[in-house]
Amino acid sequence: MARTGLIQDERFQSHDTGPHHPERPARLRAVANALRRDGVDRRCTPLPATPVDMNFVLRVHDDAYIERLRKACADGKPYIDVPDSAICPASFEIARVAVGSVVNAVDAVMDQSVDNAFCAVRPPGHHAERGVSLGFCLLNNVAIAAAHLIEDHGMSRVVILDWDVHHGNGTQHAFESDARVLFISLHGHPGVVYPGTGYVTEHGTGEGEGFTINVPMIPSSGDAAYRRAFDETILPAVGRFRPEFVLISAGFDAHVRDPLAPLELSTAMYGWMTDRMVEVAREHCGGRLVSVLEGGYDLEALGECSFLHVARLLEA
Repeated sequence: MARTGLIQDERFQSHDTGPHHPERPARLRAVANALRRDGVDRRCTPLPATPVDMNFVLRVHDDAYIERLRKACADGKPYIDVPDSAICPASFEIARVAVGSVVNAVDAVMDQSVDNAFCAVRPPGHHAERGVSLGFCLLNNVAIAAAHLIEDHGMSRVVILDWDVHHGNGTQHAFESDARVLFISLHGHPGVVYPGTGYVTEHGTGEGEGFTINVPMIPSSGDAAYRRAFDETILPAVGRFRPEFVLISAGFDAHVRDPLAPLELSTAMYGWMTDRMVEVAREHCGGRLVSVLEGGYDLEALGECSFLHVARLLEA
């Protein structure tokens, strides 16, 4: 049985995206309710949710963007950069807490307080670019955590697997010229699914050539197609890379019931993918793994998948 860290905090629900927005506070209530099943939440180790030091953020985002975001929230603007990226006066500070929570989880795994961790945070992060907000995302939680592993923990091989149904454009662009991060994104085909990036031909630049791997999935792809992608592309690439730490951008929106994309994963498939990444972490880096919530917009499916994901981390 693994010692699994868990980040949950009611403050994340204070990021008010307004009525009818799919990335809504009820998402985290659905996760919390699901994790109470069989006492899964009580079997986890609670980890602190604290605001991040802004110096960590500035490794990934421009200072000018941070100031625009801070001011937009303080001025009560309804969104930043694009209407999808809804904000409220509390959003900047809540985004800082989300990033700080992920950094805390990374540190807890590194100091062996826990073996792995799941961070149920919002706003999500993987679409946030260096100087612009996109797709509900304000600060790139996973990218900042990866930079922290490299700069502060001396890591030279960090793998990020992004299985959200939408391509992790912000994370890719943060590291596309950096050979210390292997970024793998498994997502709906960019010809039909937001944000329209993540073609297989996008494979990194300069020193990072070959360290970005995009695996676009055509509409109606389901469990069998995802298993093939793991067996033929993802697992061999990760094995060659021999990561020192595993980060997962855990979106649960490729689920068959999710309203935002046309893929057809079962709940059980998220357990299967979790098992594969746990095996990777155990083989290469002493089990070091942190998973961070991204998308997932059908509340029932989000709860089911989060429960199974955390249960499998506990069983690692």
